[in-house]
Amino acid sequence: MSAFLFAFLAVLVCGIGARDQSLVAGVTRVQGQRPLLLLTALAAAAATTAFAGWAATRLVADMVPAARILFAAMALVLAGLEILVLRAPRQPEEPTGSLFAAFVVLAAQQITDGARFLILAIAVATAMPLTAALGGGMASMAMVSAGWLRPDLVAARPVRLVRRLAGTVLVLIGLWLGLAQLIG
Repeated sequence: MSAFLFAFLAVLVCGIGARDQSLVAGVTRVQGQRPLLLLTALAAAAATTAFAGWAATRLVADMVPAARILFAAMALVLAGLEILVLRAPRQPEEPTGSLFAAFVVLAAQQITDGARFLILAIAVATAMPLTAALGGGMASMAMVSAGWLRPDLVAARPVRLVRRLAGTVLVLIGLWLGLAQLIG
């Protein structure tokens, strides 16, 4: 249960203003609240989260506990750096109405975003990939839904500040975990 809650809260905080949420919000601003766009975004979030959970299942089976913690520390640092360095891309002037194209772009962004790294890190560290994937998946779906429901809030200044703070905290936690594992 702790893996579920950790993943849920971590993805919820780090998903604020993320690239996938910004893309859904941008398309919604241009095309309106199309229910099929929301379903496409939810499907992409579910698919990429399932992939992160599957990858964690494979890694947990092959790693000793000390290596799992070190891997989780590296994943936390990568997630934090992704949040700090990569900004949401500018919205296309005239986005395509294709739901398949939206799915492909969302899945490509999500497969390497901070949220999936967090799900992977928590799943590997706790050795509970299924519960971490469920928690992270629910939060990820909530965040893309928020971008669809309130596209005006995604680009707000407080959102960028929260993202920077979350990225910094993730990098610091990852460094602390990694150093503690290497030294201790």
